[in-house]
Amino acid sequence: MSTRSKSESDTEKIQRRNRELSILNTIAKALNQEVDLTRALSVALRDVAELFDLETSWIFLFNNEAKLYLAAAQNLPPALAKHPRRMGGGCTCIDDYNEGELNSPRNFTCSRLENLSVGTAGLRQHASIPLNAHGKPLGILNVASTDWVDLHDDDLKLLYLVGDLVAIAIERARLFDRSAELGAIEERNRLAREIHDTLAQGLTAIALQLETADALLESGLPIERVRQSVTQALQLTRSNLEEARRSVMDLRAAPLEGHPLDVALRNLATEWASRRKIIYNFEVVGSPRPLPMRVETGLYRILQEALTNIGRHAQAHHVTVQLVMMPDQIHLHIADDGRGFDPDQTSPNHYGLIGMNERANLLAGTLQISSSPGEGTELDIFIPLEAST
Repeated sequence: MSTRSKSESDTEKIQRRNRELSILNTIAKALNQEVDLTRALSVALRDVAELFDLETSWIFLFNNEAKLYLAAAQNLPPALAKHPRRMGGGCTCIDDYNEGELNSPRNFTCSRLENLSVGTAGLRQHASIPLNAHGKPLGILNVASTDWVDLHDDDLKLLYLVGDLVAIAIERARLFDRSAELGAIEERNRLAREIHDTLAQGLTAIALQLETADALLESGLPIERVRQSVTQALQLTRSNLEEARRSVMDLRAAPLEGHPLDVALRNLATEWASRRKIIYNFEVVGSPRPLPMRVETGLYRILQEALTNIGRHAQAHHVTVQLVMMPDQIHLHIADDGRGFDPDQTSPNHYGLIGMNERANLLAGTLQISSSPGEGTELDIFIPLEAST
């Protein structure tokens, strides 16, 4: 090898190394600014696609039941984006990962696309990068491009380092979520103590007024004096009742504790349908995944209110509930075969619909109503995950 050719080779190596360091630095800086899991994954996919000149990427993560779910995706081809069921279940890269055979980045022919001819956007292959933290398997990062050729070893090694950065970001985001949840539990305990103290003091004052009234009656004093004590007791009762309601609304907790969202919603629908003697179907599309607490609570309350409305007004015989879980949004679909109504003629005092719409809006989501007299009702709630955290 001549001195010149050796010099050029060294220059290329330096340029490549600088590019790699620049990519790692860019991704590390972006991930370091995010403590929310959904946003961290979105940032990782965006930067990986941009810096490696790729078009499509997606991440599978393990849920609490040790099953892989689609946690984030960017520019999925229509054949996958419009058919979320196709992103569920196993595939070649997932099977290899679960069997411990995907220990480093590898090129794959995508088994989800190989038998499809429409809507693939030209995608056939992808590279899969295992995500692990401290020896603990977290999931898989997949990247692809329409003009795909198998990535070279240098690019695969670089993606392996990128995978390490993403894994660290995932672990940090989960730790942050757990700390936030512990903070929420502490706040609920504080509110519980506040309710106890408020009600205890209030009930003591009410008892004192009633005992005074009883003593006045025993002493034979004018009835007006007795009425004053009873009136004060009633006022204290109403005041404490309002305080208890306010505190309980703030408390919010309970319904999902110990259950993932899909299980909590199924239990809610099952219990409601059993009481009402109504036939129902419940379906989950996409793999269950952990969600921010306020999203889970909001969706639970929306379904709770929707079922209450159906029971009060719809005279339905059959109800369908479908939970569609995608990386960028959650879609809750609720349909009944009841008597329906005209959404344009809804009374302003229809607090059920108002409450559901407000809950969706608080999560940066939307509530869509489709109904007409005699034709049943369909509710579609869309909650964007990145904006809702």
